[in-house]
Amino acid sequence: MKPFDILIVGAGIVGSAVARECALIGWRVGVIEGGTPAGGATAAGMGHVVVMDDSPAQLALTAFSRSLWQRESGKLPKSAEYENRGTIWVAADDEEMAEVHARQEVYEDAGVEARVLTAEELADKEPNLRRGLAGGLLVPGDSVVYPPAAAGFYLAEARRLGAEVFLARAMSASQGQVLLSDGVSLVAERIVLAVGTECDLLPSLPIQKRKGHLVVTDRYPGFLHHQLVELSYLKSAHKVTDDSVAFNIQPRQTGQLLLGSSRQYSNEGPEVEAEILRRMIDRASEYMPGLEKLSVLRVWTGFRAATADKLPLIGSAAGLSEDRSLWLAAGFEGLGITNAPGAARLLMDGMLGRESAIDAAPYLPARLMEPARLAHA
Repeated sequence: MKPFDILIVGAGIVGSAVARECALIGWRVGVIEGGTPAGGATAAGMGHVVVMDDSPAQLALTAFSRSLWQRESGKLPKSAEYENRGTIWVAADDEEMAEVHARQEVYEDAGVEARVLTAEELADKEPNLRRGLAGGLLVPGDSVVYPPAAAGFYLAEARRLGAEVFLARAMSASQGQVLLSDGVSLVAERIVLAVGTECDLLPSLPIQKRKGHLVVTDRYPGFLHHQLVELSYLKSAHKVTDDSVAFNIQPRQTGQLLLGSSRQYSNEGPEVEAEILRRMIDRASEYMPGLEKLSVLRVWTGFRAATADKLPLIGSAAGLSEDRSLWLAAGFEGLGITNAPGAARLLMDGMLGRESAIDAAPYLPARLMEPARLAHA
């Protein structure tokens, strides 16, 4: 068999975006998927395309990636349900309103449009929110998308450009060779691990599973107009030991509502947990009391692939492995949908040695080895 230029393990939204990026420059691309393409973390997540400012590096990557989504939104199929809904970060009190003003300045300095909403403006934009909230921050450029269909678009584009897809599990991936569960052996100069939480191909990969629950309701057109997130969402996301919930809701093109979010640690069971679900719905109902009267159609769980510093691993696996053929596009936690096109572009920049639109250094996997290296220097 003729060698591939690149083999990508994982056909979720990140792996599929990488495959298309590589196929666009004429590389011979092989994509390996042991399950259903886009059937893992991609299918389990909310379809946020958002700018997040947890850190300067997160802000840079999410803003860059969102710009790529916006640029190509016209190419997406109708099934991707891409809609520019905007996000409102909801402030419950005056203390959180102070944070709203501070975040608005951060966004403005980064060139991201964001507008402070008064309590009256918030109520006008989202009448089903409870009264008494202090206001919010509207980020009008944020969007929603249906992740499996968006991932399917990327993979279909890669295949149209000549990529081959192998529906078999990768049993090993090293030194430019991937052995599949059906006995086939593939070779390439580069291997990209875009594996979500499945880290067995590189045990040193510093990724932790974080379980989450999602709820989708029946169709209620007009009940919700924007993505809504409580301002203390990031505080919840920062907890690394305690289970937590936060108000996070998204309107779907179908009129359904997608409700999150929860985070659990040291829990790798896929079952829905009644207590976490109750806490999540109670928290959401504190912000939107009318949610208690809506019908739930489905509840499911999934796992986020998280790193210690909340940033993804994008680039050569150097520092985590001595295998020069290995590259990584993993560890996106809850931002894999948003960051898929940006991560694909940064990874390709690294492989080609070309300058990136943003500084790629904060996402290089080797950064996580720096403390250990300094300690032994």
